[in-house]
This record gives sequence, structure tokens and C-alpha cells, in this order.
Amino acid sequence: MAAFFISACFIALNFLIFHPEMLSAYSNSSFTFESFDKNSNFEYFFALYGDAYAVNNESTLQLTRSVSSSAGRVMYKKPIKLVEGKPVNLISFSTQFSFSMSPDNGDGLAFIMVSDAFNASSFDNIPFGLSLRSKESNSELLVEFDTKRDTKYGDLNDNHVGINVGGLLSVEVKNASSANIVLNDGKRLSSWIDYEASSKRLEVRLSRFGDIKPTDPLLSYPIDLPKLWKDDKIFIGLSSSNGNSSQACFIHSWSFELRHVPQWMHSEPLDPQEFAKTEKPVVVHKRSACVLRVLAAMMFGTACGALGAFIVLYLWTIFGNRRPVVPEECCVESVDFEYKKFKVVVEKAVEDGKQ
Repeated sequence: MAAFFISACFIALNFLIFHPEMLSAYSNSSFTFESFDKNSNFEYFFALYGDAYAVNNESTLQLTRSVSSSAGRVMYKKPIKLVEGKPVNLISFSTQFSFSMSPDNGDGLAFIMVSDAFNASSFDNIPFGLSLRSKESNSELLVEFDTKRDTKYGDLNDNHVGINVGGLLSVEVKNASSANIVLNDGKRLSSWIDYEASSKRLEVRLSRFGDIKPTDPLLSYPIDLPKLWKDDKIFIGLSSSNGNSSQACFIHSWSFELRHVPQWMHSEPLDPQEFAKTEKPVVVHKRSACVLRVLAAMMFGTACGALGAFIVLYLWTIFGNRRPVVPEECCVESVDFEYKKFKVVVEKAVEDGKQ
């Protein structure tokens, strides 16, 4: 019996320790790459297009080469969703990447979020090498780090950061010099892009590599991204082009994280009809992450309870049946009592004071 309890406990612990991926098998994608060398196996997660290639001896990705009219991009292979589940569950995301650009006035670098209709292998002769000619004019989101002033798209200057929705015209733009940063000075920079589904706000931060994440964003823009794509699959990537220059763009590290937003944090009620048309039927053979978590918790609780009961029974067996031993000198000696009879004589009262 005791052996069964112990084995059950060890099985549950091994399940939780050595197979944690079972609990998150159906969770959304997140990744972290501090470098892109061969040991990181980044090719399993990313696809390179155009002139993009891995610089093995430097553990970086080079998107554009030091030649004129070069363009390249890196795309994360697994699609993500910003809306999932029923009832609808909104998802926030955060991404951080470090990059550098050589001193020249190229088109710069852009973080892109596109629908699955986007042709990642196609490059047009427009900034960042993007092909934004889909009928759905709002199906792309760009955060550009632009080092060329193009009056055609109303660029602020040749050193700005902008947020674009459905095109190359920025809906929000800020001069990078306001953060004391030059985008194309060849130095390594860090950028943070955060989207909070509860407040429906996109924030962009920028600093020199090694500095802490700034408290105040460089750019902030209110946008409802789930309304932009609804239940469609989304792909994320980094894209660059240098136009007629010889600017080279490098990606040194990249991380991405998705976070579920609790229902009570929604800023306003959701319209269930908004997602009804695109709701997909439930696949019966797939198990939800919730069921796996409940099963693992039950197994862990049962094993811990069995182990606790076994320990209590074992200790009771050892200490519960012992009788106290009293030293010989502390024993109480028996005492014999002798009983004697006493005869009580009561004299007759003297009448009238006479005997």
C-alpha cells in the first residue's frame, strides 16, 4: 500500500516537471531569441525572404545588403490570434527587438502585422519592400523606423518613428531625435511595442541598447486591433529596404509574448454579433488547455494527499504504539493498612444532677 502511494506521487510529479508543455500545448505563441546563431535553431521558427540572411559569425540577421535596391524580411512562421475562445477572450501582446542600421538614408526598418492573405515573398519598389495593395486597406499594421524623408507619404523627417494602419501614411509620428536617438548611426538600439487589449492602446518605446525600458512611450495610439482582423490569423515580421542607398539593416535579438486579458478587465462590453460570422465550429478531438490544467491539478492533489496520508500512518505506527517506561525509583510502594475496632461506651445521663 505504501509503495503504491509513493509511486503515484512520483508519477504526478514527473508529469508536471518533465512534461510542462502538455499544459500549454494549445496556448498562443511566444518566443525569445537573444541571438540567431546555428545553436538557437531559429530557422525552425522563422522564414527569411529576399536578401535576408543569417550572419553566423555575428549571430545576427541581416535584412538588407550593402548594395543598392536591397530588400529583405524575417517572418514568424506560426500565426497568432488576438481574439479566441467562446465567450470571446481578448489578447494583449508585447514585443522587443534590438537592431542597427548603417549610416545612409535608406527606407529603414518596419515591424509588421499582416493577415494571412499577405504575400511574404513578394517585394514591391516601395518603402520597406512591402506589397500593400490588398482590397482590405486596413489589413496591415506597421511600426516604422524610417531614415528617409519621403514627401509622397508625408514623412516628418529622415529620423522618425511612425505608426501606420493599412498603408505607408503614418497615423501617429514622432521625431526620434526627441529621445536623443539617431536611427542610422550604426549603433545598436532597442525597441518595445506593447498593445493592451483592455485599454485598446498601442505604445512604442525606443532607447539605446543596454538602457532600461523607458517609462513613457515615444508613441501612443488608440486602436482596436481585434476589430481590425476579427478572428483572422495574423503573421508578424520585420521588413526592411534601402531604396537607392547602400544602407544595411541588422536584427540582433527578438522576443514576442502574448497575454490573455481577463473578462473583468474589458473596458466595454463586447458585441457577440461582431464575431459571430467568423466563429469557427468547435473541433471535438482537441482538448482545451483548461481541461489539461484541471487534470494535472487533480493528479498532483491526489498524489500529495496520498503521500501525506502515508507519512501520517507511518509516524503513527512508529510512535503511536509505544508505552511509557517509568523508572524503578519512581514506583509507589504499596502500604498495608490495619483496621482496629473501637468500642464506644455511652454513659447514661445523670438525672437531676445526681448519679
